[in-house]
Amino acid sequence: MKLNAHRPWTLDLGASVIAPNTVHFKVWAPEAEAMSVRIHSDPVTRIPLAPTSMGYWEKTVPSLSEDSLYSFIINQHLERPDPASRFQPNGVHGPSVVIDPSTFLWTDHQWKGLPLAQLIIYELHVGTFTPEGTFDAIIKKLSYLRETLGITAIEIMPVAQCPGVRNWGYDGTYLFAPQANYGRPEGLKRLVDACHAQGLAVVMDVVYNHLGPEGNYLGDYGPYFTHRYPTPWGQAINYDGPDSDPVRHFIISNALYWVTEYHIDALRLDAIHGIFDFGATPILQELTEAVHAEAHTLERAIHVIAESDLNDSKIIAPLNKGGYGLDGQWSDDFHHALHCLLTDEDKGYYEDFGKVSHLAKAIQDRFVYSGQYSTHRKRQHGNSAKIGTPTQFVVFSQNHDQVGNRAHGDRLSTLVSFEALKLAAATVLLSPNIPLLFMGEEYGETAPFLYFIDHGDEGLIEAVRQGRKSEFAAFRWTDIPDPYAQSTFEQSQLQWDQTRSEEQEYLLRWYQELITLRKSIPALGPGQKKDSLKVWTDRKSKALTVYRTSESGQSALIILSLNKNATSLSLNKPEGQWERRLDTDSPDFGGHHNTPAPQSLLLPQENSSFKLPPYAVWVYTH
Repeated sequence: MKLNAHRPWTLDLGASVIAPNTVHFKVWAPEAEAMSVRIHSDPVTRIPLAPTSMGYWEKTVPSLSEDSLYSFIINQHLERPDPASRFQPNGVHGPSVVIDPSTFLWTDHQWKGLPLAQLIIYELHVGTFTPEGTFDAIIKKLSYLRETLGITAIEIMPVAQCPGVRNWGYDGTYLFAPQANYGRPEGLKRLVDACHAQGLAVVMDVVYNHLGPEGNYLGDYGPYFTHRYPTPWGQAINYDGPDSDPVRHFIISNALYWVTEYHIDALRLDAIHGIFDFGATPILQELTEAVHAEAHTLERAIHVIAESDLNDSKIIAPLNKGGYGLDGQWSDDFHHALHCLLTDEDKGYYEDFGKVSHLAKAIQDRFVYSGQYSTHRKRQHGNSAKIGTPTQFVVFSQNHDQVGNRAHGDRLSTLVSFEALKLAAATVLLSPNIPLLFMGEEYGETAPFLYFIDHGDEGLIEAVRQGRKSEFAAFRWTDIPDPYAQSTFEQSQLQWDQTRSEEQEYLLRWYQELITLRKSIPALGPGQKKDSLKVWTDRKSKALTVYRTSESGQSALIILSLNKNATSLSLNKPEGQWERRLDTDSPDFGGHHNTPAPQSLLLPQENSSFKLPPYAVWVYTH
C-alpha cells in the first residue's frame, strides 16, 4: 500500500476474503497496545492481530466463511465494529459481517458509463422513493424513469449505515456498509446492475466532511478527527494533521470501493466546504486522481462531482491551472436565483437574490456571485466560473437540501402555480448545464420531504430538534415537525398509489417533452466549450431571452417569462426565421390562457411586441 498521491491504492481494509473460507483482517489503531478480532461463532473465538507498519494490525484467519459475524477488541476490553465494515445487519452498535464481493455475478460487462454531458440526473432517497424503501424496490421503477420520463442517471442519497431505520443518510458512521434496512450489499449491486442494463448511470452521494455522532467509534481506534477545524455537523476529519496519511487512505479507499465493488459511475461529494485540508496535495485532488486512475484501469467513465458553498472554480479547474481537477460541481446560485423569482422569498441566503438579472447571470456565467459583495454573507463571495464548461455545473429547481431544509419540507408544487412549475422545469432542462430532478417533481408530488432521524440517544434527539429550530431562525420559520417522529418519515414518502390530478399528468407530459427536446436538438442540450450562449433581460416584463447555438450550427431561442401576470415583450434579436418547437400555453400541456406563441418569428421586424401569458415558455429553433 502506498499512502501518497500515486497508485496503486489497495482496497485492503477491514475483512477481505482472499481465498475460499480465508479472511484477512486489517485495521488501523496506532495508539492501541493490543488488538484482536472476535469471531461471533459457537464457541466465540478471539484471535490476536499482529502489529505492522504505520499503526496497522493484521491477521489472516482460515476456516472462516462469508456472513461470519466479527468485531475488533481494542486493548483487551473495548469491543467495537469494524471501521471498514461492509455490512452492519444489527445497526451501528452491532457486530460486522464478512462479505465476499466475488460471489455477486455482474451482468454489466459491456457497460462503459456515460459522459458527464449526457447526464440527466434523478435524485432519490431509498427509504422514501418506494413504499418498501429498499434497493430492490427501486428496480421496479427503472423502466418508468428511463422509458417514460427519459432521465439518464439516478443519484442515490447516502446509504452508509446510520442509526435506526430512517435517516437522510448524512449521519452515516460506517462508510463501507450499505444501510441494512435498505437491503443487503447484493441488493444495492442488483440495483446498479439493473440500472446499467437500462442504460442508466448511478451517482452515489458520499459524505467525507464528518461522520454521524451515534455509532461513531473511529476515535477509539485512532486520530481520525481533529479539533483544529469546526464543522456544523460534528468533528472535522483529520486530513492534514499528524497521522493523517492513514485517514486519507481510509477515505480514498472508500471512494474506490464504491466505483469498483459496486460499479458506481459517479461520486457526489457532500458539502466539501466542510472539508479542511491545508496540505500541499489536498484530499479532494488526491481522491479525484485516484478515482480517475481507477476509471482508466476499468475503461469506464467515472466522475467526481462536488457540492460546494464556495463558488470557487478552483474545484473543477485542471491541475495544470492550479485546480483540484474534479469533474463538476453543484450550482446553488442557479437554484436560489430561480426560486426567489418564483416565490418572492427574501430571507436567509435568499436575500442575495430576486432579480431577473441574477437568473440571467446564473445561466450565462454559472455563478451569480463571482466576487461581488454578498449582503447575506457580509463579504465578497466567489470567483469566475468561466474557466469551466457549462456541463461541469449541476443545476436544479429542487433537491433534497432545498426542499428538506425548509421547516415543512415544502416542495415547489405547494409553493407556486402550475404555470410556474412548468417554467422552472424548462429553465433547468433546457439549460446548457447538467440538469437534476428531485424525486417526484416531474409530476408535481405534493407530499413534503421532511428531515427525519432515528437516533437511539434521547439527548442527541433533542439536540437535533433544537438545532433545526436554530437553523430556521434566519428564515423566520416556526412550528418545526419533530424529526424523530415516525409520522415525519411517513409523510415524506412518494404517493405512488394516489390517482394523479389532470395537472399532474400535464406536468409529467411537459417534463417528457423537455427531456426529448434536450436529447434531440443539440442547441437545447448540454453546452459545449465552443457553443454560443447569450442571455438578454427585460426588467419591465421580467422576461429572459436565451439564445443558444451548437457546434453543429443549429440555433435555439428560449423565451422565459418570470412574470406571474400576463405581459408584453419587445423582441428584435437574434435575427433570423424562427420556428416554434414548444409553447407552455399549448392545450397539450394544460395551457388555458389562449395566448399561443406565434408559429414562426421573423426577427427583426417592425411590430416586434408579443403578448406573453403568465410564466410563459416559448422555444424556437432555426
